[in-house]
Amino acid sequence: MNIGVDAAALGMSSAVTAHTADVNSGYWNPAGLLKIKDNQLALMHSSYFANIANYDYVAFAMPLDNQSAIGVSLIRFAVDNIIDTRALIDSGGNITPFENLPRFSNADYGLTFSYARALPVKGFNYGVNAKVIRRIIGDFASSWGFGFDAGIQFETNNNWKFGIMARDITTTFNTWAIDNDIFANVSDEIPEQELPETTEITIPKLQIGISKLTDFNADYSLLTAVNLNVRFEENNDIISTSFASINPALGFEFSYINMVYLRSGIGNFQNELQIDNTSQLSFQPSFGVGFKYNGIQVDYAFTDIGDQSVALYSNVFSLKLDFSIFR
Repeated sequence: MNIGVDAAALGMSSAVTAHTADVNSGYWNPAGLLKIKDNQLALMHSSYFANIANYDYVAFAMPLDNQSAIGVSLIRFAVDNIIDTRALIDSGGNITPFENLPRFSNADYGLTFSYARALPVKGFNYGVNAKVIRRIIGDFASSWGFGFDAGIQFETNNNWKFGIMARDITTTFNTWAIDNDIFANVSDEIPEQELPETTEITIPKLQIGISKLTDFNADYSLLTAVNLNVRFEENNDIISTSFASINPALGFEFSYINMVYLRSGIGNFQNELQIDNTSQLSFQPSFGVGFKYNGIQVDYAFTDIGDQSVALYSNVFSLKLDFSIFR
């Protein structure tokens, strides 16, 4: 749930809290759903770790009236076709061919229901998310989780936009159910194997954003956006205290006649501990392009899931469809 959706947003290093204004706002800041004028559908696919893990996303949003909108989205992140090697050697000591071994999936699902509404104060909108988390590890274990998000946006008359997104505001809980029979068999084979914790919690996070759209003339414009991602824990973020850690992100989007887009961004600044106990600053760059025509928008982002390392870059593709093209 922290990786992000929409290649357009990922191409800007996810610095979109203030200006997100389409079907993908259900993830980034539900207050942005109020900006859609017609029903919208979004799809995304990306692969990570040399295509071992697949990340898929689908979302739908629609306006209810001039003052409110709703949306629903589903995320799946999974490693499929994992070989169950417990049956590699049978009771007779024979090795089972790999193609005959059973397989299973390790999959995480996130289902989000979003609602946005305009506030009585001009320029202010708010939105809320209700999330259902489902995690499955083959027949071994599964879990259910629930959480809530809340966001707000404000827009001025001179193209300045501000946004705040509070994720997991009530703390998101995941409760696991483990197959004790399977675990007992594994414990017999692996001595001192302890039963894992059956409860996981996700602590609240805060994302604060600001953006500015600059029009050079009728054809060219530049969107500049900054995010401050706050986690209430001490970690390796570039700004870190015992109370909270802050990680900035900066994104740019250059557009031509609101049809062709070039994007770049930088974020996820981390003080990484090296093998010689020194600290080195790492970051996550991103690049992207997009094309929009008659309500159909196709976007591509070249980014990674961690930092600027060579091996982890991924290709992200997304599609957005505005139902106005059918009217």
